[in-house]
Amino acid sequence: MRNTSYSGHYSYEQPAPRSVLSGKLLLLTLFLPIAGYAQTARQVTGKVLDGTGGALPGVTVVVPGTTTGTGTGADGSFQLQVPATATKLSFSFVGYATQVVDITGKNTVSVTLKDDAQALTDVVVVGYGTVQKSDLTGAVSALGTKDFNKGTFTSPDQLIQGRASGVQVTQNSGQPGGAATIRIRGNSAVTGTGQPLYVVDGVPLDGRSARPGLSTSFGDSPDSNPLNFLNPADIESIDVLKDASATAIYGSRAAYGVVIITTKRGKVGDARLDVGISGGFSHIRHRVKVLDASQYRDALGYYGAPATNDKGMNNDPLGAILQTGPLQNYSVAMSGGSENARYRLSLGYLNQKGIIKKTGFEKYTANFSTNVKFLDSKRLGFDVNITASQSREQLAPIGNNSDFRGSLISQALQWNPTDSLYSANGQPVA
Repeated sequence: MRNTSYSGHYSYEQPAPRSVLSGKLLLLTLFLPIAGYAQTARQVTGKVLDGTGGALPGVTVVVPGTTTGTGTGADGSFQLQVPATATKLSFSFVGYATQVVDITGKNTVSVTLKDDAQALTDVVVVGYGTVQKSDLTGAVSALGTKDFNKGTFTSPDQLIQGRASGVQVTQNSGQPGGAATIRIRGNSAVTGTGQPLYVVDGVPLDGRSARPGLSTSFGDSPDSNPLNFLNPADIESIDVLKDASATAIYGSRAAYGVVIITTKRGKVGDARLDVGISGGFSHIRHRVKVLDASQYRDALGYYGAPATNDKGMNNDPLGAILQTGPLQNYSVAMSGGSENARYRLSLGYLNQKGIIKKTGFEKYTANFSTNVKFLDSKRLGFDVNITASQSREQLAPIGNNSDFRGSLISQALQWNPTDSLYSANGQPVA
């Protein structure tokens, strides 16, 4: 039994020399994949930049469909070992659109990430810079192109009418191109105009318009809109500052709030052409009911008025001065650029006829903006933004606070419908 036991033990000890061979095979098995990977993998290097040419650190770089990836350094550069079969790399970063780049046959790539339009809507412009909505503590209404009113408008303030909480936009008159009153958080003005401060691309406006109103013995005529020099199609965003943070940089001028208007700029990419054409009609919504010629004659007999008040005519004085006003609007814009230079050029034409005959508003606008950067560091450059506008208004003799003598509509409403509207020489009766 002892020999049998020993014999069994010996049978296991005997293959010891073969275990050395097995160990060598095991090591060889472990090294073969590594050697095979070294032969099938390759290194890809590159740099990631933003739209202005600045380096983007922390960008995630991965091979789509795998866990192979890395991140960019402080200078935006990266290096990554990718499988030989990899043909694409994916680049993603917060606030930028994810971009997939073809790396077939390439060992070095340069990538420029574009701003994500959705992410940009979460950035709010305030008096002292820009902040994320999640970090915003003040009362601000931020509106982008997707939030604006849809239609054809003569000035940018009409884009936000009824779209921002606590902001009231009221047209002062029905005159095409007329001014609007903006009240932020109600009529709280004790002194002053109560109008907010307008800031266009960082430049505060003084509130004056190209055509100020006139004060006469018959009443006051309304001003033109101070924002008429802007084409609504050129507006990128409008931010309304409602609380004390508005005075952080603009001082007492912002006592009634600030309306910050940002115009569109060129973006990195191929040349893009945008063309817009729109039109419409405007007419009086509700006519005041007054006596026509037949009813006027009946009233003369009913009240016993002198028959000499009947002039023998049958006229509609209000209808004689009203019309259906056509509206046409055209805009064209060309934009594009590279990492070192971006541009945008836009042209616009607007022609709106009023509901009163021989009234209307015609406007030509042009805007050119460019951003050019020099040196490898992109720290030297210049920005140019030029806006030109020419407008022509046809005004009706209508005042804001005049009596019937200073208002064409008031005269039409009180005109005798049996009297002639024109004198013997064919001119309207004054």
